[in-house]
Amino acid sequence: MSSIKERIKNNPWPTIIILALAILLVFKILSTVSSNRKELSVKAQNWDKLMLVLSQIDKNYVDSIDKSDITEKVIPHILETLDPHSVYLPPQELKDADEVLEGNFDGIGIEFNVPNDTAIVINVITGGPSERAGLISGDRIVQVNKEIVAGVKMAQDSLVKRLRGKSGSMVNIGVKRGISAKLVYFDIKRDKIPVKSIDVAYMTGQNIGYIKLSKFSRTSHKEFLEAVKQLKSEGMKDLIFDLRSNSGGYFDQAFLLANEFLKKGELIVYMEGMHRKRQDFFADNSGTCNGIGLKVLIDEGSASSSEIFAGAIQDNDRGVVIGRRSFGKGLVQEPIYFTDKSGIRLTVARFYTPTGRSIQKPYSKDYQYDIYERFKHGEMSSADSIRKNDSLKFTTPKGKIVYGGGGITPDIFVPIDTIGVNDFFVKASNQGLAFRFSSQMADIYRPVLKNIKDIKSLNNFFATVNFEQRFLKYAEINKLVPKNDEWARCKDIIITQIKALVGRYSPLDDLAFYPIMAEIDNVMKVATGQ
Repeated sequence: MSSIKERIKNNPWPTIIILALAILLVFKILSTVSSNRKELSVKAQNWDKLMLVLSQIDKNYVDSIDKSDITEKVIPHILETLDPHSVYLPPQELKDADEVLEGNFDGIGIEFNVPNDTAIVINVITGGPSERAGLISGDRIVQVNKEIVAGVKMAQDSLVKRLRGKSGSMVNIGVKRGISAKLVYFDIKRDKIPVKSIDVAYMTGQNIGYIKLSKFSRTSHKEFLEAVKQLKSEGMKDLIFDLRSNSGGYFDQAFLLANEFLKKGELIVYMEGMHRKRQDFFADNSGTCNGIGLKVLIDEGSASSSEIFAGAIQDNDRGVVIGRRSFGKGLVQEPIYFTDKSGIRLTVARFYTPTGRSIQKPYSKDYQYDIYERFKHGEMSSADSIRKNDSLKFTTPKGKIVYGGGGITPDIFVPIDTIGVNDFFVKASNQGLAFRFSSQMADIYRPVLKNIKDIKSLNNFFATVNFEQRFLKYAEINKLVPKNDEWARCKDIIITQIKALVGRYSPLDDLAFYPIMAEIDNVMKVATGQ
């Protein structure tokens, strides 16, 4: 019997006929979707095609569809094709975002950290629900509404959601206090909790005041005026305004703060977009800080409203900008709300500094990783590595050269501080040892810390405690031992961090933390002339 191959070779026509019939059958099957061919008219640079696709799905799709689900999935993809900052916010995310900027939220009124998989109360907000209920600094949160939240690797955001809730609602919290093995339970009625945008304001000495603004919230200008009034009463002649890691917020607050320093008629910023005519914002001479010397601190985390303020000060030759190049976000986001409590933040214009510089950096493919790129090409350690485009060179009224192309380049560059950073320091930081150790020290010395009233008393307390020896022992317990001269090179940084963190557990809170951290802050040293 001849093989199949031989039969095909000798007489291929039956096989060819079979293949042809198969192809015709497939074509017939495929052609059933277009047997009634029709073309729908679409126009270039229009939404026609998208609307027609949705219409056809709605009229002709074979199965029922969940339109809400598809909508929720599609909208984010549409917006992310526009620019990196146009965004869709589902109801809860929108609510959370608005609460942060508005300067208040519903909750129980505590600040806490999670050093070892257990939330420890650092501060109880004065007059808040937790203080009224009896929570105190040092309490460890173990249960929320009978649910175990300690030792279960719960994400911090998840714990926050369990603690927050509508004003007037109740939450039951079980805490471990001191050395007692029994939990103490508290029924707490949630209420509106004010959120500060100014972390701290204090005098650094030599008539120099310091204000740290963490965000531009609805209350920032009001808080700033109160802080300035207090510092003036203490003899402030010059101000260090710290906007490092301030990612922005409400534009009007940046405008109002810049207005405090600029003269009547000086341009603060302008905005412009394809569908937004140029709009200029000028100072009106109503500011209270015209006679105050000003130094503005920025870094790669300073964005949006922070850059508007810094750009206005720099372009008007009003003060000195110190630090590293800012982030480069100069887009106007317009909030649009929907009745289902969701919303979008749509980019509608760009911000420009008084000299005409666009604050916004280019939309590169590595946009989200731009900070890492700066590290790679040396910008964090050398001013000469900052990329400048001569075609984007601008001149201030007094003849100072400034550059556009993304972000605000400081007048005085201060590199990222790597002195003392070695293998031991990195490993200790990755394990959060200083943080965890300071929590342990705060537990031991809580009776002393609660009576600390000023920095002098705090320093006197520090002199009685051998943090160095105890931390090294703590590190050894955690299987980390410095080699050779590692400890000698990094101990000043770590011990200063520990003191600042322990100080936060006293009533001084950030009035202890920031002044202590300033001792190892190279940008602050430049700003204060040390």
